[in-house]
Amino acid sequence: MSDTASLAPVTLSRRQFLVAGTSATGAFVLGMPLPNLLAGDDSTERQLGFFIEVQPDGRVIIGTNQPEIGQGVRTALPMLVAEELDVDWDTVNIRAMPLGLIKTADGYTWKYGGQGVGGSTGLTSNWDFMREVGATARQQLIRAAAARWNVAPDTCNTEPGYVVGPTRGARLSYADLVTDAAALAVPEERPPLKAVAEYRIVGKHHKTIDARDIVTGKAKYGIDTRQPDMRFAVIARSPYLNGRPHSFDDSDARKVDGVLDVFEIEGPAPGEPYQILASGVAVVATSTWAAIQGRAALEIVWDRGPNANDSSDAFWAENARLLDGKGQVVVDDGDFDAAMTGVDTVVEHRYEVPFVNHAPLEPQNCYAFVEADRCHIIAPTQMPAGAIQSAAWATGLEPEHIHVEFPRVGGGFGRRLTNDYVAEAALISKKTGWPIKLQWTREDDVKHDFYRPAGTHEMRAGLNARGEVLAWTQRLASASKYYRRPNMPDENLWEAELYPDDVPRNIVPNVRLEYFHNAIGVPRGSWRAPAHTANAFVIQSFIDEVAHETGQDPLQLRIDLYGEERELAYANHGGPTFNPGRLTRLLEFVADRIGYGTGTPDGRGIGLASHFTFGGYAAHAIEVEVSDSGDLSIERIVAAMDCGYAVHPNAVEAQLQGGTVDGISTALGLQITVKDGQIEQSNFHDYPLARIATFPSRFETHILPYDETPTGVGEIGVPTAAPALTNAIFAATGKRIRRLPILDQLKA
Repeated sequence: MSDTASLAPVTLSRRQFLVAGTSATGAFVLGMPLPNLLAGDDSTERQLGFFIEVQPDGRVIIGTNQPEIGQGVRTALPMLVAEELDVDWDTVNIRAMPLGLIKTADGYTWKYGGQGVGGSTGLTSNWDFMREVGATARQQLIRAAAARWNVAPDTCNTEPGYVVGPTRGARLSYADLVTDAAALAVPEERPPLKAVAEYRIVGKHHKTIDARDIVTGKAKYGIDTRQPDMRFAVIARSPYLNGRPHSFDDSDARKVDGVLDVFEIEGPAPGEPYQILASGVAVVATSTWAAIQGRAALEIVWDRGPNANDSSDAFWAENARLLDGKGQVVVDDGDFDAAMTGVDTVVEHRYEVPFVNHAPLEPQNCYAFVEADRCHIIAPTQMPAGAIQSAAWATGLEPEHIHVEFPRVGGGFGRRLTNDYVAEAALISKKTGWPIKLQWTREDDVKHDFYRPAGTHEMRAGLNARGEVLAWTQRLASASKYYRRPNMPDENLWEAELYPDDVPRNIVPNVRLEYFHNAIGVPRGSWRAPAHTANAFVIQSFIDEVAHETGQDPLQLRIDLYGEERELAYANHGGPTFNPGRLTRLLEFVADRIGYGTGTPDGRGIGLASHFTFGGYAAHAIEVEVSDSGDLSIERIVAAMDCGYAVHPNAVEAQLQGGTVDGISTALGLQITVKDGQIEQSNFHDYPLARIATFPSRFETHILPYDETPTGVGEIGVPTAAPALTNAIFAATGKRIRRLPILDQLKA
């Protein structure tokens, strides 16, 4: 997709950013300076344009500026504001805010701070920012009360919903102070923040704000969008990788009742960056069903393009061929070759990790209405700024004329970091002049995706007679996620696939990482924790193999590798440091909880895995049973996470549970395969997600607090689930799983 650098925000001073004012209803508001809001335009009562509104009746409205993709950020961020504002959580109402973009003389800036979630940053990137917003509003209310009492502000304090003065009985409600607070200029200096020990809301268990709406069907997603005079569209995308329509006959499609228009959509040329994913033919109708029926009636002759012979078999064979040669050495610590000549034992194995689909419950969709001088977008997206970029590319409009709303997302998993579906909808609306609701079907979503990259990993380690790892290499042949990214040189393609500071770098003295790129035509992108899901499976499986082949205990070998708590340099996302001792703590905890080392009956085994992902730490211990006929039963799961400080514990637990389920489901049966240049899978019958019965009732999740600094949680629980499962299978059967998904390998 298009590079977002052109929307890099200019820097605003704090005074420019936070401004107090009064709404049309007389409420005290705090947020960006919005001329229509401060002028009393009552349209602002229908759309929140500020972070905090304290109304004259005492009700408090807090705006949430980040996309909600199920990670709980739409609850967690307002918790930060409410904590510092010092109000009762039960009195708070929360409203979602649209994307806020302002054009200034110096460039573009964001009204409400950066808005976008990915890489488990939705909370961490707003931790200080949202607390400061709440503290600033509290400061304004204290200053207003102090002025009324004619005392110094630092002699006053607050209790939930009230300012308390220095004299006996001096107490004013926030509702009584809204007019006075709104009249005060916001100081340039930042307000003091509460000590974590004083928190009453943050770090405590609270229900997700719209959980009831979700389970009762009241929550609104992008797929629920309805707008006046809206038409509906679907696209017949090329089934061939990098293919395009050679010709098409739409005469039968136009006979379908409700079909309004049919026309070609041109995708990117092979090798060019993606704006939309594929070329195809759009069908516009009076309903989604009519559009789908019209699409089915199309007769299209496809130009199969340059990747017509791509296949999974050829991909894996090419990876093997590449690994037999020499690649791009991207890390070379110590003297690997010399170290390997002096070791007593060498362990070497290859592992395969497949392409996988994101499979969000809500398929891609977008509402777009393109007019001569403006564009309105409503889309379930993780990256609203990217939606502006995509719409600007499709329409030719300047970003400030594109209004983006982003409702709750029915599953993101990294798929909705890319806004190709926004560009498609905008193209269709621009051509027809109609407001358009573009809808993908489940089949569209499975066959057309930016899939998790696949790759073959060759691992080799050298150990001395004491079982200490002296040298380690990981050689990877894969389809890089960075392929076809704008302005991406070939020599940087490895950066999306190998994270050089992961275990065991800075622990083992001689480490070499080597990369080979396989330029298959399959589109690829970010999938939950990106490369960590592949690398954790490979590294944690290989550690088990090293332990087994050298007569060591897998838990003890990990403890020996990780060691005590200490900060190691970590230059990748999640840094700047990594503390391997925090993994030791988690491993020992889950091993103890599951009874590791106490013995299991024949056919049963316990597997362990741990990993550092995006600033957070996680470990899994899984117990399985495998019958003589190869039937697998997961008997118990113990999962633990160290996310520093759990701001919204309910959401952290849910993310750890969901990440575990997703990791295991993917390991058991999910893969995307290619034959004759086409994706073979099409729906859940041949892309089978795990069922509820797969998971045991003995499923524990634990949060182990560490300090007062939160880390991300959205992706932390995924990477270690698969290797813990396959290590457990080995412990139960002696059969090592080196190729995902597991499928029927146990029955072989």
